[in-house]
Amino acid sequence: MTDPASPAAHPHSAARHPHSRHVSPAESLVWLKGGWSLFVRSPGVWIAISVIFIVMLFVLGLVPLLGWAVVLIGFPVMVAGMVLGCHALAEGRPLRVDHLFAGLKVHAGNLALVGVFYLLGGLVAGFVSVVIGGGAALTGYILGALAGLGFGLVSGVVLGSVVFSVLWVLLITALWFAAPLVVLRDTPPLDAMKMSLSACFGNFGAFLVLGVLIYVLIWVAMLPAGLGVLVLIPVLAGTLYTSFQDVFGDQPALPPAASEAASE
Repeated sequence: MTDPASPAAHPHSAARHPHSRHVSPAESLVWLKGGWSLFVRSPGVWIAISVIFIVMLFVLGLVPLLGWAVVLIGFPVMVAGMVLGCHALAEGRPLRVDHLFAGLKVHAGNLALVGVFYLLGGLVAGFVSVVIGGGAALTGYILGALAGLGFGLVSGVVLGSVVFSVLWVLLITALWFAAPLVVLRDTPPLDAMKMSLSACFGNFGAFLVLGVLIYVLIWVAMLPAGLGVLVLIPVLAGTLYTSFQDVFGDQPALPPAASEAASE
């Protein structure tokens, strides 16, 4: 049996720089439905993976001084493992708890580099927002009057927050498809992030709708004492995998009913 973590298990691994396709905003609903479909195929294992994932992020975050950096660098590795788990389910193979760590067996170095770029991008976003916000506050100070100073401080905080939010959205879109591209298509990490950014903005409508839906689902998942997160994590992993196959796959993703009809 082929190991799901081996390159031979990925039929598209030779296509290192696949082209993305344009999809309609309605596809975001198909992606979420696909994520739910992958979850219900093996809910018990998925929930176990979610628990381990949360515990690992918490433990890594406790590392003195550099815990937050370790979390950001290790995050794409664990996401890649869940993507490989989704890939196994999509090919009719069983999901295993150790799929969470499959990213350590496939392109671990490149996945860690994605995390490093993610970390550096966050630091740059923070630095730029502080510089721009501080510049606005300094302008108010130079004006001399208290009113000018107050306006400068307020506008500096608001402007800095807006700049950081915009840069953070760019960073998240660059990260979205990066792990699947690295483990399923053998794409170099920086190229994967560039392609992810281009694909997300090339499908701006679909990802705008998806972002709003995920925001709502996060709040819903937090209602039952946060236990809904144990389901939301694998559903989002499946949504990521389904959206990847739709945007970068050889064929567009089909809803479960359509897939069954096509196979008959």
